[in-house]
Parts: sequence; C-alpha cells; structure tokens
Amino acid sequence: MLNISQTQQGDKIVFQVDGRVDGDGATKMEDILRDAVNTGHHHLVLDLSQTNYLNSAGLRILADVLTQCRQNGGDVQLAAPNLKIMRVLEIIGFDKFFHVYPTLDAAIKS
Repeated sequence: MLNISQTQQGDKIVFQVDGRVDGDGATKMEDILRDAVNTGHHHLVLDLSQTNYLNSAGLRILADVLTQCRQNGGDVQLAAPNLKIMRVLEIIGFDKFFHVYPTLDAAIKS
C-alpha cells in the first residue's frame, strides 16, 4: 500500500512517499504528481525515506515528471532513498539526472 502526503516548503512541494510504488501505487503517484505539475508546481521534492519498493512504472513516472518540471524551469529532487532504492537509481543511471540528497532537509535547502 502507498500513502503520499504533501506539504509546501517555500516554492517547493514536498511529497512524503510512504510504502510500495508498485502497480496501484505507481498509478496513485502519477495522479498526484501530475496534478501538482498541471496546477503550476514545478519544484518538487520526493521524500523517499519511507519508500520500500519502486518498480519500473514508478521510475517512468519520475522521468516523465522530471521532464515536465524542467521544461517549465523547475526540477524534481529525490531525498533520503534507502540503500535498495538508491541502488536501483544508480543501476539505471537516474542518479545522473536527478538531484539526490541524503536527507529531506538537504533537498529542501538546496
């Protein structure tokens, strides 16, 4: 099960992604992130500290949202992924495209 909550920190929207980003979770994450982008929010931070699984659909959504944000002068920052999630990001090369921070605080302050 996936729970996503959001708060605003300055000009950034912070999403706490808690649980598994699998089939249903990926759809839920896509709806929430696309809603934020479509309402003019282009500076997003995803707190992955409580994310324990991220499938290929979730990775595709991250890439799509990153592209949309950057086309609008924004960015998507990833915060505090666990070692397993970080390894997935490194294997597919996402660590070269996304700004990945060890803590949520570091991502917000960047």
